[in-house]
Amino acid sequence: MFHAFDNLAPNKALGRADWMALLSRAPPDLLECALVTHLVAAPHWLRAPETGLMMVQGRAGATGERFNLGEVTVTRCALRLSGAERDATLVGVAYVLGRSHRLARLAAVADALLQDGAQHALLETTLLNPIRKHLALQSGQRHARAQSTKVEFFTVAREAGDTGDDEESQ
Repeated sequence: MFHAFDNLAPNKALGRADWMALLSRAPPDLLECALVTHLVAAPHWLRAPETGLMMVQGRAGATGERFNLGEVTVTRCALRLSGAERDATLVGVAYVLGRSHRLARLAAVADALLQDGAQHALLETTLLNPIRKHLALQSGQRHARAQSTKVEFFTVAREAGDTGDDEESQ
């Protein structure tokens, strides 16, 4: 699935919304491997992982009026890392599709750590770049599967070699 934030402009810094979108689609094993050195203590839960439903809206032709498309299962959580001060803004939040409490927890921890300027550059290379590569690989595989089912339809005129220039043949 294509997302606008998948194609980061060369001079554009990665914002929080961009990295949260990447974290929500990352495989839990990849997140866990990248965060294993950063996890020192248990987080203080502001909102423990919980699963619920959200209404998804769509637009006809991507430009028309909005309509309710259906509901999706979403898991959300919010936490503060135990090392952070009470006034610190290192609060991690995560919303992920599905029922994975583990993925929501890991994404929230990563969100909190990415807000720390001292760790952001390291996490950019060890966490976000591998996630981008993984998502690009998945997208390429999905595109290849779709291309393998592509059917070319020919009209009788195209098969006969007719160019459609009736005036020139007269």
